[in-house]
Amino acid sequence: MKVQNARLLAVVAALVCIATAFQTVPWIALSRGTDASAWRGYKLKEFPAKGWDMADGVIHCLKGGGGGDLVTRETYGSFEFRFEWKVSPGANSGVMYHVGEEFGASYESGPEYQVVDDAKHPDGKNPKTSAGSLYALIACNASKSVQPAGEWNKGRIVVRGNHVEHWLNGMRVVEYDLGSPSLAALVADSKFKAWKSYANQPTGHLCLQDHGDEVWYRQLRVRRIDKPN
Repeated sequence: MKVQNARLLAVVAALVCIATAFQTVPWIALSRGTDASAWRGYKLKEFPAKGWDMADGVIHCLKGGGGGDLVTRETYGSFEFRFEWKVSPGANSGVMYHVGEEFGASYESGPEYQVVDDAKHPDGKNPKTSAGSLYALIACNASKSVQPAGEWNKGRIVVRGNHVEHWLNGMRVVEYDLGSPSLAALVADSKFKAWKSYANQPTGHLCLQDHGDEVWYRQLRVRRIDKPN
């Protein structure tokens, strides 16, 4: 009994250490006031001159603005990214990660957390392209709850090593493993099979997609996390 208790205490202590270490990793704010310095255009050196604006910590994609996608100046491998998003009626956007710029477009490398008005955009009718999904590949589970157009939703993306999680309004709605046979099979049966770079980058930029619709993002923050041993 003493041996079992000692082992249990050791396990608890280890879990506490891991949790404490995770909590102490500093967050980096990616949206403060009018400061857009954490972002620039895809394949550009600066923040786009049109199509996007930023005020009071809210990044706003203008309808038909033609600014192109935004990417972070920094790249991330294992990370936790938290953000809030809001769409106009019928709007579509997305948050991509592990995005490389040596390709023609951001979606040729970066998996996408779908941001969309489920009620009025055609993508919302298909679970695999609805809000929170791994776009075109994995639908959200039954715990999904999404706010309608015009209201804020809370998003969260966690990448730890090869394991990826999508969270929506406090619930984990998607999880998968990069490089796994199951993901490879899904990619092989999708439009992404044309791009060998898709979901194959160990690190990359975070990316906010300009799909020509009006969308808002706020409370964007990221922190790097350790890979599992």
